Order: sequence, then structure tokens, then C-alpha cells
Amino acid sequence: KHGPQVKSTGSRHPGATQMAFTTRVSYAESPGSCRIADAIVTVKVKVILPEWRRSRKADADVKLFWDTLSADIKRHEERHVEIAKNHARQLEDALKASYPQRSCAEAKARAAQITAAELARHDQDQVRFDRVESVNFESRILRLLRYRIERIESGQLPPA
Repeated sequence: KHGPQVKSTGSRHPGATQMAFTTRVSYAESPGSCRIADAIVTVKVKVILPEWRRSRKADADVKLFWDTLSADIKRHEERHVEIAKNHARQLEDALKASYPQRSCAEAKARAAQITAAELARHDQDQVRFDRVESVNFESRILRLLRYRIERIESGQLPPA
């Protein structure tokens, strides 16, 4: 209800990850050709996680559920970051592997094509990940809760 609003879906989510890709490409020109000499792709990330301020007054079972849910949200958002970093690496590799073009203008246009294609694949992978996660949410949370309860009962975790 009060979580961050995600632009891509237009709705609110318990957690969110904002990402910005930055690509720096340098070119090497020689008579009749121009190639990408180097490419550096970075991802700037901001992860927004839920906060809960009423833990002292809450029942132990509510705390247990909250701890389980917030840990799962954190894991979920960290996976979004991993997906982005993998695509940044793939983009960097694809740019460096591109063939020389007749001019630097053509090389820049090719770099833009490669970048657009890789960022589109990135977006598709992020959406696919969210789709899979949402389908498996209930069974995953129940499994995590059972696991935490088992660990509390065996003394491996302190009571909630």
C-alpha cells in the first residue's frame, strides 16, 4: 500500500531497485575504418527495501512472518541487481567484440544498436524474473517460514 511505485508497472511494490546503465565507448580511427577501442559499462543501483517500525509491540508470529518476508524481498531485489550486472558485462563484451565499421559515425550507430538490443534483453529478463517470482511466491514464503520455525525449534535461531 505504501511501498515504492515502480514506473514500469505503475503500481506499488514492497521493494524496488532503480538502475541506470552508463556506457563509455572509445573509438580508434584508421584510414577507411573505425572500431570500438574500449567499452566500459557501469550500473548505478539504488535498492529500496521495506521498513517496519512496530516490532516491539508485535506478536512473535508476526515478527517471524515479517523477518521471513523482508529477507525474501531483499533476496529478490539483490537478484535484480545481479541480472543488471550480468547484462552490463554482456553489453561491454558485445561492444568490444563488434567489427570495425567504415567510419566512426557508423561505429557509433552500431554501438547504439548493440546497446539498445542488450538493454531490451535486460528488461525482458527482469520482467521474466518477476513473473516467475510472483507465481512461486506463496509456496516459497511457506517453505521459508517452515525452515525458520525448524531452525528456531532446534535452537539454531533465537526465537522471534
